[in-house]
Amino acid sequence: MVEVERVLTVRHALGEVVRYLADFSHAEMWDPGTVTCERLGGGTVSVGAEWRNVSEFRGRRTELRYRLVRWEPDRLTFVGRNKTATSTDDMRFEEHAGVTRLTYRAHVDFHGLARLAGPLLQREFERLGDQVAERLPQAVDHALGTPPSQGDRQL
Repeated sequence: MVEVERVLTVRHALGEVVRYLADFSHAEMWDPGTVTCERLGGGTVSVGAEWRNVSEFRGRRTELRYRLVRWEPDRLTFVGRNKTATSTDDMRFEEHAGVTRLTYRAHVDFHGLARLAGPLLQREFERLGDQVAERLPQAVDHALGTPPSQGDRQL
């Protein structure tokens, strides 16, 4: 098992941020490991929507099928699975004066012999968590437009 958590600030309203991140295909923009993330099926994104995610980690590509399992006004949860691992991406949101604080937690349970590698991979997942914390706010700004300057207000 590997778990990584980061708290980051996104300078957009909570509802806008949640709607943007609910479409997991946007992971291509903010997740450094994601090579492609394609929505399966059509219609609007809602609980039960699925994506085919191809990621690269340590020079190897792997495919997971992700499903949106929770969409609440202040929380999103995606679960991705393949034969080697189950990955849960949980995002919790709080808004303060038009700025959103996002607590992002990635939890990976490895299956079979891959379980033995879990503790050895923690450091690399921490590095990926740092990259997500840097890239995700930039991806939201790019998609939603850079918000007006709000100074250096801290949450």
